[in-house]
Amino acid sequence: MATLLFQAAGAALGGVFGPIGAIGGRAAGALAGSVVDRALINGSQTISGARLGTARIPGADEGTAINRLYGTARIGGTLIWATRFEEEVTSERTGGKATGPRVETFRYFANFATGLCEGPIAGVRRVWADGREIDLTAIEMRVYRGEEDQLPDPLIEAKQGDGLAPAYRGLAYVVFERLPLDVFGNRIPLLQFEVLRPVGTLESQIRAVTIIPGATEHGYQTGQVTEKTSEGSGRIINRHTTTALTDWQASIDELQALCPNLKRVALVVSWFGTDLRAGHCRILPGVEVDERRDESDPWSVAGIDRGSAYLISRRDGGPAYGGTPSDASVRAAIADLKARGLKVCLYPFVMMDIPPGNGLSDPHGGEEQAAYPWRGRITCHPAPGQAGTADKTAAARTQVEAFGGGAEGYRRMVLHYAELAVDAGGVDGFIIGSELRGLTQLRDEADRFPFVEELVDLAADVRARMDAATKITYGADWSEYFGYHPQDGSGDVFFHLDPLWASPDIDAVGIDNYMPLSDWRDEDLAEVNPDGFAARDDAAGMARQIAAGEGYDWYYASDADRFSRKRSPISDGLAGKPWVFRYKDISDWWWHPHFDRVGGAERAVPTAWTPGMKPVWFTELGCPAVDKGANQPNVFVDPKSAESSLPYFSSGGRADSQQRRFLEAHHDHWQGGDAPEGMVDPGHMFVWSWDARPQPAFPDDLSIWSDGSNWRTGHWLNGRIGGTTLADAIAAILIDHGIENFDVSAMSGDLSGYVQADLISARALIEPLMDVFQIDAVEDSGRISFLSRLGSSLKPHEIIVLVDIEDEPLWTENRGHDSDFPAEAALTFYNPMLDYEQASARSRPVAAESRRVLGYDLPATLSEETALGAVETALRANRIARRTLSFAISPSEQAIETGMRSGLSMDRMGHSWSSGSRRVRCAGSRRGTMRLFLRPVQT
Repeated sequence: MATLLFQAAGAALGGVFGPIGAIGGRAAGALAGSVVDRALINGSQTISGARLGTARIPGADEGTAINRLYGTARIGGTLIWATRFEEEVTSERTGGKATGPRVETFRYFANFATGLCEGPIAGVRRVWADGREIDLTAIEMRVYRGEEDQLPDPLIEAKQGDGLAPAYRGLAYVVFERLPLDVFGNRIPLLQFEVLRPVGTLESQIRAVTIIPGATEHGYQTGQVTEKTSEGSGRIINRHTTTALTDWQASIDELQALCPNLKRVALVVSWFGTDLRAGHCRILPGVEVDERRDESDPWSVAGIDRGSAYLISRRDGGPAYGGTPSDASVRAAIADLKARGLKVCLYPFVMMDIPPGNGLSDPHGGEEQAAYPWRGRITCHPAPGQAGTADKTAAARTQVEAFGGGAEGYRRMVLHYAELAVDAGGVDGFIIGSELRGLTQLRDEADRFPFVEELVDLAADVRARMDAATKITYGADWSEYFGYHPQDGSGDVFFHLDPLWASPDIDAVGIDNYMPLSDWRDEDLAEVNPDGFAARDDAAGMARQIAAGEGYDWYYASDADRFSRKRSPISDGLAGKPWVFRYKDISDWWWHPHFDRVGGAERAVPTAWTPGMKPVWFTELGCPAVDKGANQPNVFVDPKSAESSLPYFSSGGRADSQQRRFLEAHHDHWQGGDAPEGMVDPGHMFVWSWDARPQPAFPDDLSIWSDGSNWRTGHWLNGRIGGTTLADAIAAILIDHGIENFDVSAMSGDLSGYVQADLISARALIEPLMDVFQIDAVEDSGRISFLSRLGSSLKPHEIIVLVDIEDEPLWTENRGHDSDFPAEAALTFYNPMLDYEQASARSRPVAAESRRVLGYDLPATLSEETALGAVETALRANRIARRTLSFAISPSEQAIETGMRSGLSMDRMGHSWSSGSRRVRCAGSRRGTMRLFLRPVQT
């Protein structure tokens, strides 16, 4: 690990500049790094004089360890350079203008640099001075990320002399220029920093992302927007952070800092649908409130002012959604994104504002329309499959035409944003809609698809308004893009979107990709997962499922089949083209001509699609940060919506690592050599989603944004990228120590941040994590494999022969008394929701015979629920260990390793004599009818 090395200059410096940090002070570990070159600390003498006789400049001891950070955490800084305080004198008379006494007021300012940690970092989100968060827009603070090629700070170089200033390469540090000291008692305050240092791969993989919320009246505005709240007071509508002048600036700054290879963004702008019946649905721009006093930038969309706009429904005392972004804010956002060097894709979006108790006739047969449903449920009335359905009749076309046309139709929204994009100087891409599956699958009396025809015409109208360089597409749902298979028993197949994909005005096949990549169950912990997953977060396993598994090789014919894991193979008895029914088989769909099937036969003439004619874009790609999210990535939790749901077999627990592994698997596959060249454009994989509302105000402040509680298990990237996981942190530690032959694929779990500050071994740094999160490490032929003890998929190894050692029993079983084992587990950690204050999580059974406590003190940033899950798991594992079994095994059983499950077949056990035996001690897990299942914990 690197240390600070200073050259004595003048008087000796004092001690370390404050504590190393609330987290760093307890950090468990230090790794290799770069040594900071000699750093001259100028002006280290105490400033003396009648005006400021007690001023001190804190310093750093030579040899102080440089922090090493994994993920995001709050750490202290170490003073590495400073000048004498600058004095500013203000003189003014008091009393009479000519005769009053003259009073001199003195103010002091500090110039100094503070070292943070080894670099490179992504950035600094917040700063605390003497425990209070400071407004970074009111001071001059420059951040140096710790790159190996960073240049000296201009202030330091000006003070030290040309060519004499250190660049502190490899060290992340900040420089404060003329920091006012009056509010800190004329001294340099104790400073702490929220630092983001990604150690995983996802951040560098992301090239495109969607920006939401889409429903935010002024959230996309780059300048401050104010309103009057009462006489003599007002508020800034679009600033809820101390790091920038607007929410937009703070959020997008952080996005670019975290994702260095980001090239494109899709800016979501939402209008509101009012009805699931296509013929009755209005598409309108909406507002949260019908009046704002003295709004500095009056809201206006498509020529509609606030007083004339649609008022969004109310829920729990507030609006159910934010309002449509004002046209001025959308223009400003486009201009800002382009100025940042990003390419912009404009994404008009429909949100359904249908509250509960709406009393509207439900096309799907319910008593009334579902509350706040998915836009994909807009359809004809009655819907396909319902008695008297309008599908396959002329009425379907009539209803579709009513939805698209008219003064409040869908076309108005799309064409308005096409014109706005041109007015804003043009955009790189434009999405004419997404996931309108209930409309695209409607047929008229001649088996034509009227809404698909509407989209084709709409694409032509958008193209006529836009520059030829603008790429246009439609974001089809992953269950929609590849064809329509009517569930009417006909066996018909329609490549219904092919007229759109083949249109000369469409440049790419857009897919909102939420295809499942796993079928993990808790029962897989006791058996081998049928898809070969080592653990729930196995990224390699997910990568194998991108072109395999559910939706490719097999499907579940019913919920009962899913529950029992009865898999039906996907086949095609008509033409031997199973890819026709495989939504995951993008490759074969892309490479082959398409033939509709009607009446049990393929049509002789293919559709307008020609193989490989256009690239595929993932207009959305996402996974919720929830347990088993990869089982069903398209679902989300939102209590107000009828669509709210957990993925199949999910516990509902937060799992940031599940989202990260899912996205990494896709990026590895499509950016690597596994995908056909030219098929999926890796530069147009728009990850869903980044929010323009900045951390931590969103999601913490529920008084401002009611959907903040949905963030915990939602699809948001904010507050997740920039952090780390258990697997990533341990991998980074090993790599920093020069250990590259390891495997962490069988590990699961979240870890927001981990800090070290002392010169100790990698083992000492990793062991606390292994203890708290029940991780085993096994070495085999020089390769170290880590696995979550209670979270990995391992089939029990059956042992049928034990070694009989003279004068020793064949096997022994020990049972510890309850009083010998802890009845409670406690973990102290640092909670990011509490500004990284130290917190504790405890687990204790209702009744216990012991007062012993299993305690852990972990220098890590964790969410509260992650910490609670860890102590519950640790206590359970400790109590399971009360029952142990000891026996000797022969050389033929050398495959047994720490962490494996083993079974002794008592009904057919044999024994042998061997000089090469070894004794194994196992902790009891559970008893079967004829077999005792065990877990080796020590050899």
